[in-house]
Amino acid sequence: MSHRLIDAVSYSRLLAGVSLALMAASLAGCNDTVAEKAEPLRPALVATAHYDAETPERSFVGTIKPRIESDLGFRVAGKVAKRLVEVGQTVEIGQPLATLDEVDLKLQAEQAVAEQTAATGVLAQAAAAEQRAKDLKAKGWTTDAQMDSSRAAADEARARLDRAIRSVELTKNSLSYATLNADARGVVTATLIEPGQVVAAGQASIRLARFAEKEAVVAIPETLVGRAKSGAASVTLWSEPGKKYTAKLREIAPTADTATRTYLAKFSLPEADDKVSLGMTATLTLSDAATERVARLPLSALFNEGGKPSFYVVDDNGAVTLKPVVVKSYESNDVVITSGVEEGAKIVALGVQKLDPGQRVRVVSSLSF
Repeated sequence: MSHRLIDAVSYSRLLAGVSLALMAASLAGCNDTVAEKAEPLRPALVATAHYDAETPERSFVGTIKPRIESDLGFRVAGKVAKRLVEVGQTVEIGQPLATLDEVDLKLQAEQAVAEQTAATGVLAQAAAAEQRAKDLKAKGWTTDAQMDSSRAAADEARARLDRAIRSVELTKNSLSYATLNADARGVVTATLIEPGQVVAAGQASIRLARFAEKEAVVAIPETLVGRAKSGAASVTLWSEPGKKYTAKLREIAPTADTATRTYLAKFSLPEADDKVSLGMTATLTLSDAATERVARLPLSALFNEGGKPSFYVVDDNGAVTLKPVVVKSYESNDVVITSGVEEGAKIVALGVQKLDPGQRVRVVSSLSF
């Protein structure tokens, strides 16, 4: 009886041990599964592919100026009676800007009219004498000398009348020149006369900048003169940086400035509107029209196996794909490519030798220590 009791106790202990072993094994298996599920994805530092011109754009600060800015002056001498405009005033074509005292000019015009009247009377008398001489000559009652004399007097009277008529026209023009008018639409940039001032014919009186064509004036360094002549240019205003205006090189100085060693260049703005005001500050951007668009990426991102340069591209799910690229050149820290990856693609920048196609990674944009 005692032996049977001992065997039952041993058997119970054996069953308990087996159960504990099975439970331990089961718990160990669960821990391994949890450990496998909790294993983190491998971090991958990425760089974004961005295509841009191989030759970078260069920008310069310039000023908006009129293509034509002229000094207007009276065509006759005289005393300034009125100045009708101020600096900064916009004027239209034909608008009066200043006037001269017209007293002397009116007297000259009246004198010319009087001379014309006298010449008309003299011509009438000379023409009558010439006609009488012709009649007498026809009847044989006068000599050839008298006939020639009357003809010469009549010709002189006709010439004197023509001169008087021209004199009247000139004095009328001179009288109209007493008013200085704007020859184009523009803005007054300087007033060089005051009422009461005596001016000579042609003396600069009003400076007018025309609105017809505007241009950007910039200083170009000698290393970029060639690009200024052959490249594409655009202008943005500091007051409106979001809008670009097409610019075309119109003129460049033949010699460099002695102090700055730069060349003064003038770019016309055919698309300029009323928002482009004279004197505004602008940014001129020069770019090489023939340059190729390339992307610069870290040299460490290049995976080269079997002579086929490639990049690991990460998709939105974190999976990496190996894509071959076309390499244009190698630089000290970068590789320049022309195609193979799309604009904005995320490229693995470090540790590409440890990756496999299809592997999932965790994207990071910067290293932290």
